[in-house]
Amino acid sequence: MITTVDGVPVHYTTHGTGPGLLLVHSAGADNATTFGQLQDRFTDRYTVIAPDFSGSGGTPLPDEPLTVDLLAGQVAAVAREVTDQPFDVVGFSMGSIVAAALAAAHPERVRRLVLISCWNRGDDPRQQRLLALWHRLADLDPQAYARFTALSVFSGPFLAQAGHEAMDEIVALITLGTGVRAQMDLATRMDISDRLEHITAPTLAIGAAQDHWVPVSHARETAQRIKGCYYEEVDSGHMSVFERPAEVAELVAAFLDA
Repeated sequence: MITTVDGVPVHYTTHGTGPGLLLVHSAGADNATTFGQLQDRFTDRYTVIAPDFSGSGGTPLPDEPLTVDLLAGQVAAVAREVTDQPFDVVGFSMGSIVAAALAAAHPERVRRLVLISCWNRGDDPRQQRLLALWHRLADLDPQAYARFTALSVFSGPFLAQAGHEAMDEIVALITLGTGVRAQMDLATRMDISDRLEHITAPTLAIGAAQDHWVPVSHARETAQRIKGCYYEEVDSGHMSVFERPAEVAELVAAFLDA
């Protein structure tokens, strides 16, 4: 399905029945890739709303540079297209920043909020240098970019247990395109630290203890800055929705179904 937001056709799918559950995916992937191991765990009691924001899946880039507000506006418009009732929101990685911005801007629409592998600002010197290297490798050597990304976003134990063939399959999934580059650029500019105090929805933040991409201290800080936020942590790299899908789904379900 498609809805048009500020002239951009935004692709989305829906699955299941019940109250709305909006899933906001990460940079460099679409909704199906990000939440493929989780969404079926909720379709028996929620209408799972799965949009692809600009640069991913079937949704093209706009003429102007990407912003947090632009992406938040796209996923909010999709949710409004599906339901006129308040809905729950789950965001992963960069999608957690978009989800948090949506909750801050539209508190009357967001019933509950879950932020997975989250952060709220990008001024950490280590993170800035890691993202700069990520950008540089994308320009110089796409294969090295893919390998570096895989080694950074997954934990060492997960990759060691995966084996050579699975590791090669993971690397093959990490590709470059115009949309990915635009999302990479946005990731270096994101800062919603001044919006966290405006989030009023009950919130759960889930950090990843072995996160080398965005250190887990960022998730802990984000949770501390949102009033009344619950915090949980899983023993995983940044890609907790892939490394620990059952555990993450259980935490999300316990929070949303409470």
